[in-house]
Amino acid sequence: MSARSQERMPALYLSHGAPPLADDPVWPGQLAAWSADLPRPRAILMVSAHWEEAPLALGATETVPLVYDFWGFPEHYYQVRYPAPGAPELAESVRKLLRGPGTPVQDIPDRGLDHGAYVPLAEMFPEADIPVLQISMPTLDPVRLMDIGRRLAPLRDEGVLIVGSGFFTHNLAALRHTGGGVPSWSAEFDDWGRRALDARDVDALLDFGHTSPAGRLAHPRTEHFAPLFVTMGAADAAGELGEQKSVIDGFWMGLAKRSVQFG
Repeated sequence: MSARSQERMPALYLSHGAPPLADDPVWPGQLAAWSADLPRPRAILMVSAHWEEAPLALGATETVPLVYDFWGFPEHYYQVRYPAPGAPELAESVRKLLRGPGTPVQDIPDRGLDHGAYVPLAEMFPEADIPVLQISMPTLDPVRLMDIGRRLAPLRDEGVLIVGSGFFTHNLAALRHTGGGVPSWSAEFDDWGRRALDARDVDALLDFGHTSPAGRLAHPRTEHFAPLFVTMGAADAAGELGEQKSVIDGFWMGLAKRSVQFG
């Protein structure tokens, strides 16, 4: 991909919810309104909390079946389709940007989009007519993920929308013991994260497990917060960490659905 777009694409971190997001009375409209305000991407590069694979892997570059990586849901959620075109040119660009000594890149050509990718995309770009490439997270180390984001940043000038897809708070086990409403650990972490983003406190965000209230309750594993750091790296390379805004906030089933745009 060599042609530059007329404007740099923003970089996004979004909370992707779960398959029932499609039935929520509010959230799908919020995602649709967000995408309507974006420049139209030439392609979308997705980094989802639901694909950890090392070395870094590139998913399918042609349309293949989705990955229904969830259990116990009603059958109609397993009938959802999102036949977005593959993005072989984008895959080649990613290989060139990331591959180097000590940083191998592998291809898994039959790996389709998982629910962290297709659930929000189905609301944001329902026509499924924009090429999509999903790549894995080869690590959960925030510093290394920011470096990956920096290396991917030139794609933004080629019309590529870089999307880190996670959940701003994510502890399903703890939710089972809190009853209804928003648990205090979710609300506290969401407020802390908003303030840290507004203050551009990168160091605090990188070390969120120690610097944030209830950090390890909000994220007992890092995987749903980790995509934020890829997005932040893509923004940092362009000097745009200060140009961020929370586009969606609030809570869904007790979890913070904060979603952020850089640039």
